[in-house]
Amino acid sequence: MLPIPAEELNGSGTLGPYWTFYRAVAAEQLNRWLPDQPSVVLDLSGGRGRWSGQVARAGHKVIEVLDFRRTGDARSGLRDADRVRHVRADDLAFLPDASVDAVLAEERVMSIELMAESAMSDVARVLRPGGRALVCVDSLVLGMAILAEQEQWQHLRQTGEVMLVPWPDGSITRCFSSGQLRELLMGAGLEVEWMRPRTVLSPSTVDHVLGADARALNYLVRTELEAHPDDDDTVGIHLVASCRKS
Repeated sequence: MLPIPAEELNGSGTLGPYWTFYRAVAAEQLNRWLPDQPSVVLDLSGGRGRWSGQVARAGHKVIEVLDFRRTGDARSGLRDADRVRHVRADDLAFLPDASVDAVLAEERVMSIELMAESAMSDVARVLRPGGRALVCVDSLVLGMAILAEQEQWQHLRQTGEVMLVPWPDGSITRCFSSGQLRELLMGAGLEVEWMRPRTVLSPSTVDHVLGADARALNYLVRTELEAHPDDDDTVGIHLVASCRKS
């Protein structure tokens, strides 16, 4: 898969069909991952309301953390108000131990959180025994692509170390190999259930198929989710992992 240029990552570039596909895959992954029974879900995904709304509509109660360090959509507070509690915080100190059934860390939140080890330990603390977390991070493939665009050739050989990548807007993202992500989760005392790239189908493939027949979106999503590229970090801009607290 050809790495996606950095300017495309926020959906502002030319890959409209691919992002439609990407969002559909992410939504279906979450649907399949959510607990079968009504549960308390902690959403750390940035305060824009998209994920918490989907979780609430599935019948769960949601605690959505609006991080002071990230720009949230103020309108998200108006959605699903009966099932979603909004909390402004920069850590999880407001939650007692073993108080939630599941934790959702979408929107690359553990890549934006440079102290990811501390954050994941806090996630493990608030999870009840048997509780699960779904985590999405920037991949090593993405980091290398961005560094190549910046002509930072000297850093491309340091793939065995923590890769911190500066973005044009001044922010920094931490990019993970599958091994590094597994180490992060296990280091917090969590058992990794599965790990995979968010998507393995290339933007060009998605664009070609949807350009020929827009109704093929559901087929593409099923094809993607039936693939089993476990721990394969050679493709995809993001890695997704599910883990459990024993």
